[in-house]
Amino acid sequence: MDSPLLWSLIALQIAFGAFDTLFHHELTERLAWRASQKDELRLHGVRNLFYAAIFLVLGWTEPKGAFAVLLLIVLAVEIVITLLDFVEEDRSRRLPPSERVLHTLLALNYGAILALLAPRLFAWAGQATGASIVDHGALSWLCVAAALGTILFGLRDLSAARRLARLEPRRPGPLAAGLKAGARVLVTGATGFIGSRLVEAMVAQGVHVTALVRDPKRAMDKLPAPVRLVTDLSAIRNDETIDAVIHLAGEPLADGLWTEKKKRRVVESRCALTQDLIALMARLGEAPEVFIAASAVGWYGVSGDEPLTERDSPSDAGFSHESCAAVEEAARGAEILGVRVVRLRIGLVLDPAGGLLARMLLPFEFGMGAPFGHGRQMMSWISRDDLVRLIVYVLRSPALAGPVNAVAPHAVSNNDFSRSLAAALGRPMVFRIPAAPLRFLLGAFADELLLGGQNVKPAKALAAGFMFADVDVGTALARMLGARNGLTEAKAPGGLGREARATGLV
Repeated sequence: MDSPLLWSLIALQIAFGAFDTLFHHELTERLAWRASQKDELRLHGVRNLFYAAIFLVLGWTEPKGAFAVLLLIVLAVEIVITLLDFVEEDRSRRLPPSERVLHTLLALNYGAILALLAPRLFAWAGQATGASIVDHGALSWLCVAAALGTILFGLRDLSAARRLARLEPRRPGPLAAGLKAGARVLVTGATGFIGSRLVEAMVAQGVHVTALVRDPKRAMDKLPAPVRLVTDLSAIRNDETIDAVIHLAGEPLADGLWTEKKKRRVVESRCALTQDLIALMARLGEAPEVFIAASAVGWYGVSGDEPLTERDSPSDAGFSHESCAAVEEAARGAEILGVRVVRLRIGLVLDPAGGLLARMLLPFEFGMGAPFGHGRQMMSWISRDDLVRLIVYVLRSPALAGPVNAVAPHAVSNNDFSRSLAAALGRPMVFRIPAAPLRFLLGAFADELLLGGQNVKPAKALAAGFMFADVDVGTALARMLGARNGLTEAKAPGGLGREARATGLV
């Protein structure tokens, strides 16, 4: 099989398939952690194993007789699996345009391969059964590499499909327990990692949500009905009633290097919208009861392992503190309107749907996860569902105002977090990422977000009577990731707590 065109098409198929798997399935769509994609993952797993057999046979043998017939059957079965995969994808998710285009190219390229390969296989099928070993040099070894990759991801996808069957995400409605049906809440950042879960919970509880969004079409795909979508605050009339404003939007701090342009975008995107929201509150006939503005534990700067509460001052003036301080100062402008302002200092939010945990899953799942530097830096974390519950609790607790730390009661070191994550995935942890290359490549970003940390305590939330559902990071990760020895769905603590009083939201 010495056709240069055929081998070019096979190499192209390998490249297309690798890009589709890594970029779409792993980095963009993250199929291995979407419970709705169990069937798709099973199809991918089986198809990858078929592909591995095809690559090895074509790369190193010339099958004759029954072996050629068997390879023809495998190639035909792959077509059937791909067609079933197309149907399953259309049924269970909306593919991004780039993935649709790539799938079309894969199908066309595979058809061209079959057009060139099938006549030769039919000719070989008429010969005596056997298989001669051939060596196509670098092309044969390319097939070996492709086979190993498809076996690895095929077994992983089959394992992920079994794991997804064990995942039991908490129902959204109970997360917003206590909010009055019919309460009117304006949310920015509603399609984001935190905002989408919060909106889902509030809508399930009968809250009337208005979401400020940039892309209504994307928002309609991500958010449950009924949600009112507005692209500009001017669409909200002066005579409308808004009971609460929750401000979660803004340029992510941890996405991208901290160039000067990036720093300006982070501060300006958050502060400008904060000022627009305050202008909206000022022109409404009646100001909202509460304004919750998302900040972060980065406000405290980088510190050691000493506990920090809302009473403590920042330890340094790094960019994390400066950006959070700017946001919080802008949010305090709503206080002159008589609005209760809560500056929510959010820790590392954990859920496989996004955020820090989503970024760490792929390397840890393949046994490549590792702590950063010495690993003793403290990580103040909170599960996404507990964060949603805490936001709801703040909405209905008039005594809570000013800074509120949104973190679980017990911070953990980066070493302990890494070990817990590896254990929840059933993987070893044998590596460590040195600090020096991180500092060289990422500068202050590495020092503040990867190598530095804070031991932040939720003093005000606990004093107000809030009860966390996820307090141990190992148990929380086991539940979130469907570990075999993990817990099933935990019942979140309910009740209003001693600080909840009758307001327009309860």
